[in-house]
Amino acid sequence: MSVTASALTPHEAAALDDEASLREHSSLLMLADGSCSARSLFVIQGMHCAACAGLIEAALESEPGVSRAEVNAAARRAVVTWDPAHTQVSRLVQAIRQAGYGALPARHADAAAVQRQASRLALWRLFVAGFCMMQVMMLTTPGYLAGASVIPRDIEALMRWAAWVLTLPVLLFCAGPFFSGAWRALRQRHIGMDVPVALGIAITFIAGTGSSFDPQGIFGAEPYLDSLTMFVTFLLAGRWLETRMRARSTDALDSLLQRLPDSVERFADDGTVHIVPAARLRVGDRVRVAAGQAFPADGSILVGRTQVDEALLSGESRPVERGPVDAVLGGSINLGAPVTVVVTRMGANTRYAQIVDLVERSLGARPGMVAAADRLAGPFLWGVLLLAVSAAAVWSVIDPARAVWVAVSVLIVTCPCALSLAAPAALLSAAGALARRGVLVQRLGAFEALAHADVACFDKTGTLTEDKLVLAATELDAGADRVDLLARAASLAALSHHPLSRALVQALPVSERAWSSVLEVAGQGIEATDASGRVWRLGAPAWVGLAAPAVAAQRPVVALAAQPPAVVPSVHFEFDEALRADAPQALAELRAQGLAVRLLSGDSDGAVQTLATRLNIDDARSAASPEDKLAAIAEWQAAKHVVLMVGDGINDGPVLARADASFALAHGSALAQQRSDFIVLGSRLAEVPAAVALARRTVRVVRQNLLWAVLYNAVCVPLALAGLLPPWLAGAGMASSSLFVVLNALRLSR
Repeated sequence: MSVTASALTPHEAAALDDEASLREHSSLLMLADGSCSARSLFVIQGMHCAACAGLIEAALESEPGVSRAEVNAAARRAVVTWDPAHTQVSRLVQAIRQAGYGALPARHADAAAVQRQASRLALWRLFVAGFCMMQVMMLTTPGYLAGASVIPRDIEALMRWAAWVLTLPVLLFCAGPFFSGAWRALRQRHIGMDVPVALGIAITFIAGTGSSFDPQGIFGAEPYLDSLTMFVTFLLAGRWLETRMRARSTDALDSLLQRLPDSVERFADDGTVHIVPAARLRVGDRVRVAAGQAFPADGSILVGRTQVDEALLSGESRPVERGPVDAVLGGSINLGAPVTVVVTRMGANTRYAQIVDLVERSLGARPGMVAAADRLAGPFLWGVLLLAVSAAAVWSVIDPARAVWVAVSVLIVTCPCALSLAAPAALLSAAGALARRGVLVQRLGAFEALAHADVACFDKTGTLTEDKLVLAATELDAGADRVDLLARAASLAALSHHPLSRALVQALPVSERAWSSVLEVAGQGIEATDASGRVWRLGAPAWVGLAAPAVAAQRPVVALAAQPPAVVPSVHFEFDEALRADAPQALAELRAQGLAVRLLSGDSDGAVQTLATRLNIDDARSAASPEDKLAAIAEWQAAKHVVLMVGDGINDGPVLARADASFALAHGSALAQQRSDFIVLGSRLAEVPAAVALARRTVRVVRQNLLWAVLYNAVCVPLALAGLLPPWLAGAGMASSSLFVVLNALRLSR
């Protein structure tokens, strides 16, 4: 599919607006008033700088029905929120094309092909520019080395004209992206980063043409064309390498967007298998998934046993075993053997779709530090143009033959590409690194707050502890037959579905006992008669007929006794919340990073203090309502603390939104995930200190990049103004500056 500025053909428009295609690349949301809103992610072609992002946003937001458009220059992605009742995907794509850029839905079948085509074309431009540069250098070098009378005039003129001819492909083909980018910016009445570059190329070619055909003219005999071909080659090389490096930064994120298969093998009612588009699947369909393929939707295995790679969906690095009745996630990879799966969830209801939605939002976000750099770039470019004109005016007095040479060097060397890439390249690289660890970033701007966090606050239930209870202690009467009582408890608990009964079954050895007259009393326990006719009860101590131990005020207790209880010895089972295995280590790492660890919980004081003691948490607040938690966060923030919050429940939603940086665990509520900045897919607390460490590295890299951009201009601009920096070296410096920024950012993805 073409991505030029031409109008979409009817066939292209119909393919983009097809209902099945729309479900594939856009998410539809029903609003409270009954209307529908859609959000789409587009891949942008022809975009090379931060100024391009503003042009595309303006073009999209001028389209009727578009409520919001966010363009990320580093990721080259646009997230558009629009009203299906007033516009269509094809019109959005056309609006971007009319602004001079190409666009396709990120998960559209042609998007990857267009990206590959653009990469090949960029490589061809670089090859042609490099080849012509070498030929032009070969033709101009003798003029530098030989004296004025050594080379005959006719031979010298022939070499100049040949060099001029070899410059034409560089100007017309290789430098095309710079001229088209400059034209787009000027047409939208903006000054983009391609404007000074295109202006420098054009001025150099005009001066080189004059010197080639009239060495005695106003431009003199200076061979400008070798400088032109060299700095175009260097700029293209830098841009191509920069594109490759940026692609590496977003690979982990892009891989999520392309995980679902295009087609699947679906079983018909008569047992035959047909290949159908994945978009045509419905809940209840049976599909066959071969080894090496991705599961097309959330489902449950009917036939077969295999290993599944869920690394990008749950953060679990090792393959997990899955067999009959086990659930599988859409987008995970079948590594073992072919299996038959029944589809249980489709579309926006799947875990994959929820994760993709989060990724799309992060790709379209423009953090504060990025927006600040973008705002600086515009005035900076105007300053560049003014500086170049001033330099030309001054040098026209000092040495008219070098005025053009100096002006072009100033235009090229001061292009603020490094400044605009400093923050977004680092943030995207860090987001990609976290995605590979199973942590999704919802708000790129949260990296800065996370790096400066000095207080880490945790919810208790479901966050520091598992969402289940475990057997903590067993207390038997004196002289009791331990083996017999535990066997009776295990077999009786197996007849109940109560959480405490489930915990007891998991903790005790499996036992088979014959029971009759089984009766489960809600909220009390279970009663049954053994083979000898004796009635036994397992449940609340008071219901069983026993006195509850003192610990019952803090921990749940279950008792087992025959009826009446005095007949035979009894047993008490004490339960406690299961502490997450990595919680102590995670909190220790946060303390080592300089964060104060605090606990906010709505649970009872006894349970909270017990857990705080186990984890060495000094500041633990219990019986806290959502309002109390908000007040605590506000209190710490008022004391100039930067607060990191980790939670999972519905009641954690407000406090996660209020905290400076927040994490939600994947098993938690949808509200908690929506209000958080980061989502830990595998619910591993160890990822929190890892993210803090990465955020601090990210902020350091951003500062290094900004410092480099400032130092580069501070050193190179005076050199260019002094006439000590030829245009070709200015082009090499600008390309190297941008490349340094991207390479430095890529260190974060290790």
